[in-house]
Amino acid sequence: MTAPVQERAAEIFSVRRVGQYVEFTIVAPRIAAGFEPGHFLAVAVGGENTAMILRRAFAIAGATPGDRFAGTVQFVVAEHGPGTQWLVQRRAGDTLDVVGPLGRPFPLPKNAAPAVLVGGGYGSAPLLPLARTLLAAGAPVEIVLGAASADRLYGELAAKRLVGAVTVTTDDGSAGTKGLVTDVLPEAIERIGAEIVYACGPMPMLRAVGAVAKERAIRAQVAVEESMACGIGVCMTCVLPVRGADGASRFVRSCVEGPVFDAMDVRWGDVGRLPADLVGADAMGGH
Repeated sequence: MTAPVQERAAEIFSVRRVGQYVEFTIVAPRIAAGFEPGHFLAVAVGGENTAMILRRAFAIAGATPGDRFAGTVQFVVAEHGPGTQWLVQRRAGDTLDVVGPLGRPFPLPKNAAPAVLVGGGYGSAPLLPLARTLLAAGAPVEIVLGAASADRLYGELAAKRLVGAVTVTTDDGSAGTKGLVTDVLPEAIERIGAEIVYACGPMPMLRAVGAVAKERAIRAQVAVEESMACGIGVCMTCVLPVRGADGASRFVRSCVEGPVFDAMDVRWGDVGRLPADLVGADAMGGH
């Protein structure tokens, strides 16, 4: 497993608006060298004198090794609070303090198993390098992208260049099929004879994708979108209730043990609360 590194002055190589999102390419050769699909990075926001001490976590959308363009890394930002508002105002030539690669990457099948990749909104970002890796290993790949509206899709053109036909859904019908990714996922699984599903996006979508995969007796590996304040397992803000190999459920840190989990192991109905049967929950004593 690659140890994360800190690039204190990663230069922004380019900034590109993509619908409602902003795509950054930064020069970070040491992070690029250790990248595997599913890794993320943590970015300091606000500048040197800011009161915003917590980093913001973003999935790595791709990396170019150091022998080309000095080693670059891409990530995608959706503007929400003050941290991301500050970040999207940065321009080429500015520098960022980033840490990565963080987390556990997507597990790859031992054989070239047919796979369906499902992305919600800018959650499709980490799936594009995954698709390249699977295709390079000889695995048939199909991609399903969904979003609330056309301007909240990400990576549709890149996905089409990779695999050809891409199935798109939007809640409002402004692009592709009106509806949810799970409305079209069963057909995609059948069409390609998928043996595994990979997904990244909002938590309700991941839960629904996991349910579809379970119905068809195939595995689903999902990259969760929990808030990750430190990215290195210290602050405990990103814990999820997950069943272990021994059948017992524990809180695990999404940033260290994840962000990729087997969908069957996540206790989706208990996300955000403390189930009484979790290992160690009895010691909380009602706190």
